[in-house]
Amino acid sequence: MSEANLPGGKFDMAPGLSVTRMGYGAMQLAGPGVFGPPKDRAEAIAVLREVVECGITHVDTSDYYGPFVTNEIIKEALHPYPESLHIVTKVGTRRDAEGHWIDARTPPELRRAVHENLDHLGLQVLDVVNLRLGGFASADGASLAEPFAALVELQSQGLIRHIGLSTVNAEQISEAQSIAPIACVQNFYNVAHRGDDDLVDSLAEQGIAYVPYFPLGGFSTLQSSELEAVATRLGASPLAVALAWLLQRSPNILLIPGTSTRAHLRENIAGAFVELSEEDLADIDRIAA
Repeated sequence: MSEANLPGGKFDMAPGLSVTRMGYGAMQLAGPGVFGPPKDRAEAIAVLREVVECGITHVDTSDYYGPFVTNEIIKEALHPYPESLHIVTKVGTRRDAEGHWIDARTPPELRRAVHENLDHLGLQVLDVVNLRLGGFASADGASLAEPFAALVELQSQGLIRHIGLSTVNAEQISEAQSIAPIACVQNFYNVAHRGDDDLVDSLAEQGIAYVPYFPLGGFSTLQSSELEAVATRLGASPLAVALAWLLQRSPNILLIPGTSTRAHLRENIAGAFVELSEEDLADIDRIAA
């Protein structure tokens, strides 16, 4: 399979940064709880190589997956990187010795994180760095001026090409844009959790990528059963329906489903080809309601 045959086509995140809308999220390549080494490192490496062989040109990662584990596996599997491959990483969090997630948003912490990502990925410059804010699924609404400005400074030094945001609201996005342009926003969003509907549309109008995480996260029992009913009618899996819906929802949505096996990677790609009818979309709208 080539990138031309992937579902959704491509999206221009920024000048010179065109990526396949079907991407890959590397979080699951780390151990349980996104902490420590994977159970099968050889399979993790094989997954990444198949990602590239399938034509995917957008890989999402972070040095705090592991920590450091995922980026080191990416480097081992794919370095030197194909010219078409674009790696998007995140900063703003770190892990302690027990695996807890800890905010790390001061300028010195962000500078250190950027240099560590460069080192562990074997790069001289990072294509996109997302500033991770907020909690698991919702923005905290705090000012991002200081940490964002720290990344803009690193961008001016040639260490970062483009900057994105993660787990933010519209006000925080506007605050960032008053300082410098952004390439993407990565938030919690799926068929059952559509609080960002207006934001998706606003970013689409601006030509800014929206990258949802956890396509099946946070569903209630009722919502899960309703999605299962739609999937059964289509002869597809719930994840396939969720991914296909995201692709059809807006042309600026980029997918980053993760997996640690090649078989599941192929299922994710195939599932995103599912075509949803108006009836299917209406049923899915009722899931959100």
